[in-house]
Amino acid sequence: MIAIGSDHGGFALKQCVVRHLEKQGIPFEDMGCHGFESCDYPVYGKAVAEAVAEGRCEKGIVICTTGIGISMVANKVKGVRCAVCADTLTAKMTRLHNDANVLSLGGGIVGPNLALEIVDTFLNTDFSGEEKHCRRISQME
Repeated sequence: MIAIGSDHGGFALKQCVVRHLEKQGIPFEDMGCHGFESCDYPVYGKAVAEAVAEGRCEKGIVICTTGIGISMVANKVKGVRCAVCADTLTAKMTRLHNDANVLSLGGGIVGPNLALEIVDTFLNTDFSGEEKHCRRISQME
């Protein structure tokens, strides 16, 4: 199960990602927002991060205009490692090396085609499990 949430600045891209997840048969929980009306990204970033930290969802995706603010919120939740990604290489490497469990996208930064490639890369890349990466993740916590 994937938790997904955005503010109004990420709503259009979130809807694109939701349709993509549906087409692939990937179960998800939409934590909001549900429209273009101005809202506060911390509400939705925290909801996604808590769903991941509590184990209700395996991974999360958060989206705001830049991906930065909502990622800061997600990273305040213990057990969450959220990475802002604007290309497929960073999505791959944050999974391989950091075991990131939440992906952050910027709805005003990344177009829909690239965003879907980033999402696929993030969701389909496993953590390497290498000792050095496990040690570094442990040091972060």
